[in-house]
Amino acid sequence: MLLDAVEGTLADFLAAQIVGLDAVDPALGSLARTTRDLVLAGGKRLRPTFAYWGWRGATGLGEPLDPALPALAALELMHTFALVHDDVMDESATRRGRPTAHRLFAGQHTRAGRLGDPGRFGTTAAILVGDLCLVWADQLLARAPLPTSTLFAVRSCYDRMRVEAVVGQYLDVLGESAPDEWSAERALLVARLKTASYTVQRPLQFGLALAGPVAAEIDDAYGRYGELVGEAFQLRDDLLGVFGDPAVTGKPAGDDLRAGKPTTLLLLARQLAATPAQRALLALDPAGAVNPADGSGGLNPSLISELISETGAPERIEAMIQERVATAVTVLADAPIEDEARTALVELAVRATQRPA
Repeated sequence: MLLDAVEGTLADFLAAQIVGLDAVDPALGSLARTTRDLVLAGGKRLRPTFAYWGWRGATGLGEPLDPALPALAALELMHTFALVHDDVMDESATRRGRPTAHRLFAGQHTRAGRLGDPGRFGTTAAILVGDLCLVWADQLLARAPLPTSTLFAVRSCYDRMRVEAVVGQYLDVLGESAPDEWSAERALLVARLKTASYTVQRPLQFGLALAGPVAAEIDDAYGRYGELVGEAFQLRDDLLGVFGDPAVTGKPAGDDLRAGKPTTLLLLARQLAATPAQRALLALDPAGAVNPADGSGGLNPSLISELISETGAPERIEAMIQERVATAVTVLADAPIEDEARTALVELAVRATQRPA
C-alpha cells in the first residue's frame, strides 16, 4: 500500500510537470519524460519506507497517510538527483540494469544526428536532470499540508540530509584521487555521510518530524539506529560491488575496483594482505585504480576479487554488518515508539543489509 501510494504520488506530480514543460517547448517535454522514466524505473524505495515508519513510530497506524505522501515521495526525487549525479561522476554505464541518464541522453543525441560530442551532451543533460529532480523534490515537499512549525522542522532535517549527502559524495570523490591518505575509519565516515545519512538516518528523523513535536528519546534512537543500519547498508554495497551478480545488481561487477575507490572492503584487504605478492596486487596504478601485477596489462576484477577473498576481508565486513544490525535492534528495543514501527524497522534493518542487490 505504501509503495503504491508513493508511486502514484510521483506519477501524478511528474505528469503535471510534463504537461507544463511540453507547453513551453516539445524538447522540454521530452526532457521531462526521460526524467520521469528515471524516477519511476524501480528501485527499493527505502528512503520513503524508512521515513514512513519513522512517522508511524510516533503517530501509530491510525493517522491518515495522504497528508504525508508529498513529503515521503519527495525523498525519491532527491534520491534520483543523487543517483544521476553519482553515475556521471563515476562514469557508470548502467543503473538498475538500464543505461544511466548520461548514456540515455548521449544515445538520444546520436540518434537525432545532432552536432557536437554525444558524450558531452549526455553528461550536461544528466547534470541538469539531477538539478531538476532536486528542485522538484522541494516543490513536492512544499505541497504537504503541514502546520508551519512542522514544515520548518521537516525542512531542517531535509536540508541537513542534503548537505550531508553532498559533502559525503565530495569525500568519496576525493578518496579516489588521494587513496593513500584514506583509512578504513575514513571510509566509514564517507559511508555515514554519503549513505547512512540520506538512506536511513535522516529519512527516519524526517518522518519523525512529520509527526510534529515528539520526544527527544525517539529522535536519539532513530539517529543511532539509522547510523548503524546505514553503515551496514554501505558495507553490503561494498561487497556487492565486488562479488555481486550483475544480472541481479543491475551494475557491472568491479566498478569500484576500476575506479580505485577506497572502500572499507578494499582498505581492509590491504591491511590484511599477508604477503608482498598480495600487497603488490592490491597496490594502485598511477591513475588510482587497483593494478594487478600479473602482466595482464590492465585490471582483472576476477583476480582482485579472489585475492580480496583470500585476505579474509569479506568475512570481516560481514561481521561488521552483523554487529551493526544487532546493535541497532537493541537500540530500538528501548525506544518509546509504537510496536508496529519497531517490528517493521527490525525487519527493514535485516532486509536492507542482507539484500542481493
